[in-house]
Amino acid sequence: MVVDFKWKKSPAYRVASLSWKGPWNERRIRTEFGRVAKWARARGLRTGRWIFREPGTRTWEVSIELRGPARSEGPIRVRTFPACSVASVVFDPDVVSPAVVYHGVSDWLRWRKRDKTIRSIGAYRELYDRDPWRDARAWSRTEVQVVVRR
Repeated sequence: MVVDFKWKKSPAYRVASLSWKGPWNERRIRTEFGRVAKWARARGLRTGRWIFREPGTRTWEVSIELRGPARSEGPIRVRTFPACSVASVVFDPDVVSPAVVYHGVSDWLRWRKRDKTIRSIGAYRELYDRDPWRDARAWSRTEVQVVVRR
């Protein structure tokens, strides 16, 4: 499998999201994704990409793209991630270790910053086409994006 980094323009995503603070816990991540999906299903909303972010230290956020009008309700916030430039890599976590991919993209970006190709590096986010726990194809096409300012 070829893993290559590339620059691209990420579209704006209108999402329903939940966030929390605490240690990294895959079980909690899966549970929170399930809560957001259940909330969207109960309102008859079509969904798109599943997005996982760490916007701050030990702060976690799960989001599901919405296709249709919706309003925030209770702990679930509806918001928009603006369109932006990103460094992107698509890989299969069963073939290539995520630690290797994250290390590689962070080093690649550090060198792009050093040679003045980019000005700053923002938050990392993982994108899946659908539920990665139920759809092997979505899991095998994990996309890691890093927001950059050129």
